[in-house]
Amino acid sequence: MEKTVKKKGKLKKVLLTVFLVIILVIGTLAGFIAVNASKNMKVMNSTLDEGMQTLSEYGDITPVDAGEYKEIKMYGIIKFNVSQYEIEKLGNLSVMKVNMGMMQMVSYIITPYEKDMPMLSMDFMYILGNRKAYAEFYDLTADNTTPEYKNVMDNISMLAATYSDLEDIPTEPAWYDDLLNFALHKAGKKHDDNEIKQMFSDAISTYMENAALLEQLSNEAAAEKLEITQKYCDDLVANGGVSTDVFKKNLGDEKTKDFFDKVLFGTERYR
Repeated sequence: MEKTVKKKGKLKKVLLTVFLVIILVIGTLAGFIAVNASKNMKVMNSTLDEGMQTLSEYGDITPVDAGEYKEIKMYGIIKFNVSQYEIEKLGNLSVMKVNMGMMQMVSYIITPYEKDMPMLSMDFMYILGNRKAYAEFYDLTADNTTPEYKNVMDNISMLAATYSDLEDIPTEPAWYDDLLNFALHKAGKKHDDNEIKQMFSDAISTYMENAALLEQLSNEAAAEKLEITQKYCDDLVANGGVSTDVFKKNLGDEKTKDFFDKVLFGTERYR
């Protein structure tokens, strides 16, 4: 009987020790994630600020009220902070930021309506000490064979050589690949933060420098470009995508389309 009591006592001590170790590990891990998240948010915000400063050098950027989509909550704990702007003589800009603990991300989309430029979509992710940087140029134009448009894309594609030292990220085939006429999909570490920040700003400055070379679209051409862009938005909701599927799962198809039309791509504002 006495031996049984002693065994139970030892078992309780062992279980208590294991429990305390688990709590310590969880606390250490949580602290590690929190510290990295704080540092990554500073880097991300600095990158975004520099990008916005670069953009402002090419014209006025007017804030637009994103309404009910200023803050989008998912899974009860993830919060997307959304901002929307009008870029003078060009089109819509949407910016989304999210801190998910282990990952921080900014999404930056320039959707042109007044000039025959490609759409620029950028996602920059900070995952503890790892980085993923995507800059994608989508061909949403009626005629991509004009000398002016070819010149724009030739100039934009020169970014590939500038950032060739960063690791390329392979991507899975997607329904919109035919529209994606140039992209940078890069990976890095913390020590690459300055170069990744420069990539963000360079993509914006290269884009805006080439937009400045083009004439404003006529009303008829602008209307055609709007419809091409709207079709892309509609197809994105219908066919899905990595990010789109997350929104559809949480908001539903109709709400996702409403968000895309009003804010993310802004098609509704240019009708």
